[in-house]
Amino acid sequence: MARIVRGALIQCANNTPTDSPVAEIKKNMIARHLELAEEAAEKGARVLCLQEIFYGPYFCAEQNIKWYESAEPMPDEKTANPDPKKYPTTAQFCDFAREKQMVVVLPIYEHTFTGVYYNTAAVIDADGTFLGKFRKIHIPHCHPGFWEKFYFKPGNLGYPVFETAAGKIGVYICYDRHFPDGARILGLHGAEIVFNPSATVAGLSEYLWKLEQPAHAVANQYFVGAINRVGYEEPWNIGEFYGQSYFCDPRGQILAEGSRDKDEVVVADLDLDQILEVRNVWQFFRDRRPETYGDLVRLLP
Repeated sequence: MARIVRGALIQCANNTPTDSPVAEIKKNMIARHLELAEEAAEKGARVLCLQEIFYGPYFCAEQNIKWYESAEPMPDEKTANPDPKKYPTTAQFCDFAREKQMVVVLPIYEHTFTGVYYNTAAVIDADGTFLGKFRKIHIPHCHPGFWEKFYFKPGNLGYPVFETAAGKIGVYICYDRHFPDGARILGLHGAEIVFNPSATVAGLSEYLWKLEQPAHAVANQYFVGAINRVGYEEPWNIGEFYGQSYFCDPRGQILAEGSRDKDEVVVADLDLDQILEVRNVWQFFRDRRPETYGDLVRLLP
C-alpha cells in the first residue's frame, strides 16, 4: 500500500503595520495563521509547515532591538505538554496539532538566555508532542535589508531528522538552502521530507528559488517543501516577497505551487514510496565517495 502523505504550506503577508506594538503584531499573525492552518486541516493535510518566523514581519530589514521582544523560549527536550506560560506559541500549536492530528513545523524566534536568540523551527507530532527543533545554521549579513547577525546566533543543534506520524522530517531555514552540505546530511540522516521556511524577495534570489531546492531533492532523493511569504513590508520596502511556495518530489518535479501575491495554503500529496523507487534508479547514496571529500571539512579557503 502506497505511503501517501498530504502536505501543506502556508504563505502569508504580515497583516499589521510594523510600527504597531510587537505583541499586537504577533497576536494578529498567529490568529491569521491559525485560520489558514484550519483550512489546511479541512483539506486533509497531515503535515503542515509555516513560513520563517511566521508571527511577524521580516524584521531583519532593519537593526532594531525592539524585535527582541517577539522572541520566546522553546523546550529543550521532547515533551508531550509544553508549559503554555513559558512556551506560549509552541504550546498553542501543540494543542492545534493534537486536535487536528496533524504534524506541524513551527518556525519562531527563540530566546534561550539573556541576550541570546536563534532562528528556530519546532517539529510537533500529530499527537501534540514537541519532538525537538532545528536552529538555522547559516546566518546572512550581506545584503541591504538582511541584517540577520544582529538578531540570530548560528544554530548549534546540527541537522536533526524527526520520526513523525507523517514520515521522517528535516528542516532547513531560508539562507541554509544555498548550502548543499546540510541538505546532504539531512538525507544521510534519513529525511523523507525537508521543509525550508523562508523570507526572500524578488530581485535578489528569485532566480534560484526553483533551482536550488529541486536540485537538493534530486541529489538527495527526498521531497522538499519550500515556503516564502508574500507582499511588501513597510517602511523597509526591501522588495516583494514573491510567494510561490511549492512542493517538489525526489525527481525535482514541482507538484504544487502557490501564487505570487496572496495568502494561500499550498497542498500536495507526497508518495513517500517514490523515494525508494527513485533511489533504485539513481544510486547516488551507493556511489558516494566520502573518503575523497576531505576538503569539505578543511578550512578552505
